[in-house]
Amino acid sequence: MAGSQQEKNDWLLTACAWGVHLYTATGAALGLLAIYYADVGNFRASFLAMTATIIIDSTDGTLARLVRIRERVPYVDGALLDNIVDYLTFVIAPMVLAMRADVVPAGWVGLAVVSFVAVASAYQFSQTNAKTPDHFYTGFPSYWNIAVFYLYYARLSAALSAAVLVVLGVMVFVPIKYIYPSRTVTLRPLTVAYGIFWGIVTIPMVLGLPSFSPILLYLSLSYVAYYFVVSLVMNARGSVASAR
Repeated sequence: MAGSQQEKNDWLLTACAWGVHLYTATGAALGLLAIYYADVGNFRASFLAMTATIIIDSTDGTLARLVRIRERVPYVDGALLDNIVDYLTFVIAPMVLAMRADVVPAGWVGLAVVSFVAVASAYQFSQTNAKTPDHFYTGFPSYWNIAVFYLYYARLSAALSAAVLVVLGVMVFVPIKYIYPSRTVTLRPLTVAYGIFWGIVTIPMVLGLPSFSPILLYLSLSYVAYYFVVSLVMNARGSVASAR
């Protein structure tokens, strides 16, 4: 009887593990939706689809660890699946929107900018040290969906937006360590709590498009400032410690 119950529990947990993989893979379908809506000019719907992919990406890792997914489905590489989906949803989809929404200049200049971002991100996703053992990202993480959203929302000029994207693309190759919000141990409770606040503030910004709220924008950007400042401070402290 006990063995039968254990078999049922194992079956249930394995089913849950497959469910987590399916949950991750759903992000790919949402990425295609984001591209479709960007192509037809419905930028609000495109950003909403990208928002859904961020929610999935922010939660699937926790769910995977909860069901011990590597033990339950050892022949599926969840990290590879996650990278495939992330490249589509965090890189390709926002770059398509950047071109369709005139976030970048029209013509070959804009195409060159988004192509540079795509190539830089392909380099980053292929790096074995893209995520360090102590749970940091190496080089600017591929948060292009978030970057493009801010550029679109703030109504910056195409030339300035292109310059921002190029600078961030160059930062991909600079070996600075950036916080992995859900896993970096230092300040993790504050980072997670602030991240939740960021989501609470930013989702209404997406829902309210094309309207603009400077208050929501500044509140949302406060987390971005926190993210960069804390990451740079941690890098500086690490450099000092290494020098000593």
